[in-house]
Amino acid sequence: MLRILVVEDDSQLAITLKYLIEDNPRYRVVASANDADTAIAAAEEHDPDLVLLDLHLANATTGFSVAVRLNDLGVPCLFVSGKAPRFPMPDLALGCLMKPFTAEDVHRSLAMAEDLLRGRETLRPRLPENLMIYEPLDEAPAVEAGFIPSKRSFRTRFEHWISGHQQ
Repeated sequence: MLRILVVEDDSQLAITLKYLIEDNPRYRVVASANDADTAIAAAEEHDPDLVLLDLHLANATTGFSVAVRLNDLGVPCLFVSGKAPRFPMPDLALGCLMKPFTAEDVHRSLAMAEDLLRGRETLRPRLPENLMIYEPLDEAPAVEAGFIPSKRSFRTRFEHWISGHQQ
C-alpha cells in the first residue's frame, strides 16, 4: 500500500484528492496539511511514501520550501499546481500534475509515481497531458577541487532562487 500525504491549501480540493486517491485500495491518505509547517510535521509523524504537494500554500508559505525539507527527510513528492515551475526540478519532485485535473489524471499520475518509486518499468499507454515527469539527472555537475557537496549547498542555492535573486 502506498501511503500518501496531501498538502493542499484549498480544503475542498484536499477532500476531493483524498477521495480520488482512496478510490484505489492500493493507496491511502495518511494525513492532509494546508501550509508548510503542518506539512513538515505530518511528514515527520506519518512517514509517507509520497507527498502530493501544492506549490502555493496557506499562511503565505510555499511548497518549494516543503519540497526541500522532504528531500532532506528522503520523502518523494509530486507537485500538484495550477502553475508549474518554469523548469524541471528532479532534485525536488518526481514531476508536476497541473490543475485542473480529472479523476483519471489523478489515477494515472499515482500509478506512474508508484512505478517510479518501486523501480518498475512503466508500460502505461499514455500519460495524462497535464502530467510532467521530471527526468532524473544522469550525471553529476562538474565541481571544483576541494568542493564538498552537501544538501545545505543545494538548499542555499534553492532558497536564493526562490527569493528572486537568480545567479
